[in-house]
Amino acid sequence: MSDELVSGLLKNTDLRVVLATTSELSRQARTTHGTAPAAAALLSQALTAAAIMGALQKHDARINLQVECDGPLRGLFVDGDASGLVRGYVKNLLVEYVGGEGQYHWRPVLGNKGFLSVLKDQGGGEFYRSSVELVHFDLAADIERYLHQSDQLPSHLLLAQLPSAGDGKADLLGTVAGLLVQPLPSGDMDAFKELGVRLRRDFEPVLQAHAAAGASAVLRALLPESDFEVMSRYPLRFGCSCSKDRVKRALLAMGREELTDLLEKEGQAEATCQFCTTRYVIPGEEIRAMLEAGAI
Repeated sequence: MSDELVSGLLKNTDLRVVLATTSELSRQARTTHGTAPAAAALLSQALTAAAIMGALQKHDARINLQVECDGPLRGLFVDGDASGLVRGYVKNLLVEYVGGEGQYHWRPVLGNKGFLSVLKDQGGGEFYRSSVELVHFDLAADIERYLHQSDQLPSHLLLAQLPSAGDGKADLLGTVAGLLVQPLPSGDMDAFKELGVRLRRDFEPVLQAHAAAGASAVLRALLPESDFEVMSRYPLRFGCSCSKDRVKRALLAMGREELTDLLEKEGQAEATCQFCTTRYVIPGEEIRAMLEAGAI
């Protein structure tokens, strides 16, 4: 099934639930960047979180998640919006190994010190940025901590990656999904806590059984309550908003002197997008036309 996001409300307890299935876009990101298994897994988790948190933003707003750490991954950057478009990259593509199951699983990747930063593009040139120190060195747990500490929103965030067999070996990104539960201002906190316990127990088994039928089927199995109402549903995709025109605007921002120097030394301009690896080449004649037009 295609990747999608479904959000809904448990009306009797005023609890918001958001589910994102991201298997295809996670594999596309891995192929695009050529990431080794551990780097691909962390990037997949971050993209899933960005899709979920993007769903909480206004229609024209984006949200950026950035991790900086002293482990071999060094960090990652992802962003998402309310339309379902996510993108991202890791600083070190070649991280291959994780630790054993348990609290130190991601320590060989993330190290012993780091920060999670969130930047919200609220539209109209307004931005809000906040950071928390990595404490759990587990992306879901540290984002939960961020939401509670910086946004004052108690949250349950689950990120699941279930391997699937193929061509004689397991694909670590066989089934990928994320689930967020938050109480609305009048939400029932006892019900919120009880639901969190239940979902942590049931999420992966239900995902394993119903993921092939799509996100709505997973949610129906997880939340059989009659008061659950789906509020929105839309596809998710890995993609980028970069373009040749954006590269040319960046060149204009360099200023006439620096752009003239680049033209004289290189004869053209080249740029590669970190998010999607697309390579752009701006020929010398186009740069000369920009200079002659007096655009700078």
